Amino acid sequence: MASTTQLPVNPAAPTRRRAQEAPPPARGGRKRPNVLGALGGWFWLAVIILPIYYVVITSLKDQSGFFTSNPLAPPTDPTFANYQLVLESDFARYFANSLVVTVGSVVPALLVSFMAAYAIVRGRGWFLSSTNRLFLLGLAIPLHATIIPIYWMITRAHMYDTLLALILPSVAFAIPISVLILSNFLRDVPNELFESMRLDGASDWAMMWRLALPLVRPAVVTVGIYDALNVWNGFLFPLILTQSPETRVLPLSLWTFQGEFSVNIPAVLASVVLATLPLLVVYIVARRQLVSGLTAGFSK
Repeated sequence: MASTTQLPVNPAAPTRRRAQEAPPPARGGRKRPNVLGALGGWFWLAVIILPIYYVVITSLKDQSGFFTSNPLAPPTDPTFANYQLVLESDFARYFANSLVVTVGSVVPALLVSFMAAYAIVRGRGWFLSSTNRLFLLGLAIPLHATIIPIYWMITRAHMYDTLLALILPSVAFAIPISVLILSNFLRDVPNELFESMRLDGASDWAMMWRLALPLVRPAVVTVGIYDALNVWNGFLFPLILTQSPETRVLPLSLWTFQGEFSVNIPAVLASVVLATLPLLVVYIVARRQLVSGLTAGFSK
């Protein structure tokens, strides 16, 4: 009868193998808090909140209290007389002029920019590529370098001291950056969606409005708000291209409270608060689309 030889077994080997295959134990306890990041965030919040706080509390002071009290101290006797003074100083007219100029500038700029961006992204040929380079060249031209030619063209066209004189240059300067942003968003739309609509018999016009526009709507809202802020707060064009109070916009309305030897600072800041409220309302209404447009692409 043949004898069998058994190999020696190391009893520690299975234990060592199991120890190697076992996952590392989870570390207990909490993570270390980011103290420097928290301090930096609170510091940046203070930098942003402090000017807003100063504007609001100063608009509630009278002119004598503004010069005698602590600038950062809240008013002991708050008053809304400054807001009443602003509303009685043709604020409604200035607000309407700013609204007309902003809407009249942003809507055509968005339409032209979206159609141009779609043609650049979906089209082919040297003409469209040259047009894209032309729009990029428009970003390199500063606004202040063109104010004299713009003034000459506006006066030659007999549009000086009109709201149209503010709308046309604002549209021209809003188009380059709008085309650049919208074209980058349109490039992220999958080409298969356009091909499937083309197989269904859709034209380029239908694909642009029924497919491309809904998909890049957050970008359109973001660009619209950005252009609206630039036009609403614009000061150089109204200063050079308008003169009469009938065409005055809100940034120029601050001059109303400037006297010969002094400036009514509380009234000026009350006008700033009233001019900021429409922008705050727009942000509250379109904040979701704005955040979606600003954060698009970060998850890729």
